[in-house]
Amino acid sequence: MTTVETGVRIEATVRRSLSTAAARNLTTTTKSVPQMRGVTPRWLLRMLPWVDAKGGTYRVNRRLSLAIGDGRLTFVNAGTDVRVVPAELRELPLLRDFTDEAALTALAGLFTQHEFDAGEVIVERGRPVDRLLLLAHGKVRKLGTGEYGEPVVLDVLADGAHFGDQVLAGDAGDWGFTVRALTPCTVLVLADRAFHELTGQTGALREHIRVELAKPRGTRNKQGEASIELSSGHAGEVELPGTYADYELAPREYELAVAQTLLKVHTRVADLYNDPMNQTEQQVRLTVEALRERQEHELVNNRDFGLLHNADLRQRVFTRTGPPTPDDLDELLSRRRGSRFFLAHPRTIAAFRRECTKRGIYPANVPHEGTVVQSWRGVPILPCDKIPITDGHLSSILVMRTGEADQGVIGLHETGIDDEIAPGMNVRFMGIDEKAIISYLVSAYFSAAVLVPDALGVLEHVEIGR
Repeated sequence: MTTVETGVRIEATVRRSLSTAAARNLTTTTKSVPQMRGVTPRWLLRMLPWVDAKGGTYRVNRRLSLAIGDGRLTFVNAGTDVRVVPAELRELPLLRDFTDEAALTALAGLFTQHEFDAGEVIVERGRPVDRLLLLAHGKVRKLGTGEYGEPVVLDVLADGAHFGDQVLAGDAGDWGFTVRALTPCTVLVLADRAFHELTGQTGALREHIRVELAKPRGTRNKQGEASIELSSGHAGEVELPGTYADYELAPREYELAVAQTLLKVHTRVADLYNDPMNQTEQQVRLTVEALRERQEHELVNNRDFGLLHNADLRQRVFTRTGPPTPDDLDELLSRRRGSRFFLAHPRTIAAFRRECTKRGIYPANVPHEGTVVQSWRGVPILPCDKIPITDGHLSSILVMRTGEADQGVIGLHETGIDDEIAPGMNVRFMGIDEKAIISYLVSAYFSAAVLVPDALGVLEHVEIGR
């Protein structure tokens, strides 16, 4: 018999201790509470002073304002043909109270469309004002003349602006400024001759303008409020003016908005899986985080009380060149006192840093609420990803003064509500259904108010993609 050597050696491994995989069956684990990627710093919620609004309503009483017709106009287009919405012509001061729809439609039909290229002069200083111009699309620079004849930038205007409305009053005079296109612009033009022909045919419009021009305008301060008459610099016995501070007859009221959801937890989960952490508490905690995120989104974007939509039109500034520059932020700061902080999308903050780097400027970082943030002129620039980016490259920057004592921006909530787990937020038991699922109603009640117009400013049409 022949023995064959295979050259293969079989080696047995003998374990000398318990494996870790088997040992884990007899031990517990150390675990974190459920984590959530959607949580952001929520700087706006942290920075707003919150005021208790009993009864769910907060009324903002202000002095009477005499300024009217300072809004923007809206346009529609069919292809390249652009028209002004007839009712929007009431944004012009003289037409604010004019309600004849037929006359407004006829007036809107008299505007002719003109296109201007970037750098082209739209109106020139010193020329007669013989037309009313509505800026349907684009951005223009309003230029004046300095002390030594050099051009100075008076303002930057964009979609919805108008100039030359003194044509409606029949007292045109000469242009006191030059308007130059910064971008390709679409402008609707109403010639004074066409307007006077329409008023000759439309008695209602002619009579309305006559009545409006005959009304006493009253004196007002530079903020548009009814003036308080004072006397100063006098000597001896002089007759002092009598005065009073008039109030708005219909002040704005802010009602608390609500963000709600139904949280559902199965009784089996609540009964059997509460160790080492309470499942219901963790479900409530994550739901509250989501509600707080929605709350900040509404405070920025809600059309009724959101800060982007409630900034006064005179406190809206357009960028001079497109990207956010130090000049633009200086313009924002110059329009109000006591600015507390800027609020911008993180990509907008990055765009501002790029513009500073181009100029060799390095804004200071400042400690704020336990962290370090970028600032400009000592005012912190705080990130907020709830500020929208439209068309992939346009955003806004907000700046605000806060607090009731400073006539600023405030947050509103009501405290002391039933089943309250945080100011203005509660969790209410809704019962158990036939499938043994427990329901909880989680609610957050909130709003925001701008006490005086200059408390909030917005830099609009900020280009962040350059």
